[in-house]
Amino acid sequence: MIDRYARPKMKRTWSDESKYDKWLAVELAVCEAWAEDGVIPESDIEKLRRASYDIDRLNQVLEITRHDMTAFLQSITDKLGPEGRWLHHGLTTSDVWDTATSLQLVESADLLDEEIGKLLDAIADRAREHKHTLMMGRTHGIHAEPITFGLKLALWWDEMRRNRERVAQARAEIAVGQISGPVGTHATVPPAIEQRVCQRLGLAAAPVSNQVIQRDRHARFVTTLAVVAASLEKFATEVRGLQRTEVREVEEPFGQGQTGSSSMPHKRNPELSERVCGLARLIRGHAVTALENVALWGERDISHSSAERIILPDSCLALDYTLDLFAGVVRNMKVYPDRMKQNLEITRGLLFSQRVMLALIEKGLSREDAYEILQANSARTWDEDLDFRALLHSDERVGHYLSAEALDELFDYGYYVRYVDEVFHRVGLD
Repeated sequence: MIDRYARPKMKRTWSDESKYDKWLAVELAVCEAWAEDGVIPESDIEKLRRASYDIDRLNQVLEITRHDMTAFLQSITDKLGPEGRWLHHGLTTSDVWDTATSLQLVESADLLDEEIGKLLDAIADRAREHKHTLMMGRTHGIHAEPITFGLKLALWWDEMRRNRERVAQARAEIAVGQISGPVGTHATVPPAIEQRVCQRLGLAAAPVSNQVIQRDRHARFVTTLAVVAASLEKFATEVRGLQRTEVREVEEPFGQGQTGSSSMPHKRNPELSERVCGLARLIRGHAVTALENVALWGERDISHSSAERIILPDSCLALDYTLDLFAGVVRNMKVYPDRMKQNLEITRGLLFSQRVMLALIEKGLSREDAYEILQANSARTWDEDLDFRALLHSDERVGHYLSAEALDELFDYGYYVRYVDEVFHRVGLD
């Protein structure tokens, strides 16, 4: 991921230094377990505990070996004596790499959970603020019936709460280690060693493995991040739609002196929300690659390896950045209630069509006849730019069932949002 979309904490998690620190942690945890079994003498384990890698030496050796793990190990053993022979004892590269990667993914999940929490707080605050802010609800992009902006945000909040649960579940599924030797048989490293190593590292031991931790776990993790990103794109797309000039009910933050267009000084483009959408697409693409990585040959091949060097860090970095970005949009976006009210009225009362239809049905008219009456008057409202309520007042068929007073009482915005408090209570946003 380019620095533009990388935040410090997540960047550190996926840095080379963090990776090698975790490799060393795994190697030393294995040594400790061997020492507990009496395989490594106490005098040697004392020296091994002070072991460290040398990044410059590692890169130097890598130029020759073309193998990350052997270069890493040599950068350590160069500074050790005979005790260095115990490093990597009974292990294969994947034992160390995959277990360390799990540590990185768990750490990433914790950072993502923190950012989801911040976004949830931002959405909750704005939802409560606009709990009763009336606006038009739209289906197919067309005016439907009134809602409140708070209800729209409550929907987002509930979805992000589910996403938080999904990330927690994906974290649990990836929080596994593997110390089982070249093909997972434990021939060179007993299950008891694996169990103690994983426990020391805060991971569960994979119940069975081959040479790698199975990639369905990684696919679950990345696809979960893709689901979270898809939600963010959904919310950001709504902000973009509501910011359109002809709508202008919501506007993402736009700083003093900020440039919208290099050629048109008046422009305030929803570029933050558009960036959210773009990065969400990137993460979804990585999810496809993660799924492709599940099917490896035999006990493993390395077709997944090159892809994972990109998709795992970049998915975590991109989502971390996007969560923070959109939280800022939510906290600082401008909401225009007056404009929302204006837009409610531009169809000259058509939004009340269903309520009038239901009232006619309740008075004894068939559904089909009621629908035909309302549809015909709706068409005239659309086509002739007339007032819907006035048309209904002049329609004898409506007047036969509804008095003028009864008809006027139906044209009440409050009818549509009378359960808002109940919905907020049900969702947990009281």
